[in-house]
Amino acid sequence: MNPLAGPGLLATGQSPRHGPGAPEVPAPLGRAWANLEEVLRATGPLVVALSGGVDSALLAVAARQVLGRDAVLAATAVSPSLAFEELLAAARLAARHDLAWCQVATFELEDPRYQENQADRCYRCKTALLRGLAPLARARGATVALGVTRDDLGDYRPGQQAAAERGARFPLLEAGFHKAEVRALARALDLEVWDKPAAPCLASRLPYGTPVTLGRLRAVEDAERGLRHLGFREVRVRHHGTLARLELPEADLPRALAERAAVVAAVQAAGFRDVTLDLQGLRSGNLNAALRLEGRGGR
Repeated sequence: MNPLAGPGLLATGQSPRHGPGAPEVPAPLGRAWANLEEVLRATGPLVVALSGGVDSALLAVAARQVLGRDAVLAATAVSPSLAFEELLAAARLAARHDLAWCQVATFELEDPRYQENQADRCYRCKTALLRGLAPLARARGATVALGVTRDDLGDYRPGQQAAAERGARFPLLEAGFHKAEVRALARALDLEVWDKPAAPCLASRLPYGTPVTLGRLRAVEDAERGLRHLGFREVRVRHHGTLARLELPEADLPRALAERAAVVAAVQAAGFRDVTLDLQGLRSGNLNAALRLEGRGGR
């Protein structure tokens, strides 16, 4: 039996939140909701790729509200590049909001081109994702949908191209949503992840050209988990061989220095020998800077 299917991990101590129909949202968000509702109704039944983050959570819950439970399946792709805590978050969210939910194994790590970790890694990853979700969508007469917003257009995202080429839709983007609107509407709908920091896949911590291996992914996951246990809510551990480069929000840098012994111990426990703190702070997608310098992609 799948361990995540049992009641123990899915229980939240709160009643499921569900029910079709327009939710009560503040007036300033009324137009945003109306736009999203129009897109969802026009698209029809969906298989939503639920990562556990706020974008896909809002998309799945909104689709359930608009289309009804039977017309929406939330599916979480499971692979070594997904942190186990993110899988648990997706399971709990699905239980609380009464979403039809399943796990789908993807096998991107078996693709030698993905392992090479070149500039098209995300393309290979989304290809594996759509390959896993496509049979579910066909069986339900549904469309695969991903939680993409207008903010995601400002960086190098070849995965979006791969998804679009395979027929996936981006309802939040089609409805004109920015990240700020996603968070505001998620808060209005009482989604517990409304202010959750972004959590890109673990492979994004490896510089391009560094092969993706199970060992490297686990080292990153263990180090980041250790830092979160110390109270650092948002963190990236960039993998540079035996050296870990830590990115934290600028506001957390003084505390990281003050508690450097515990920080170093947590990261070294994950298998790294050397630990450095990036004084520029956390920058989402900063490894794409190398691609921009080489003219290979991104902006």
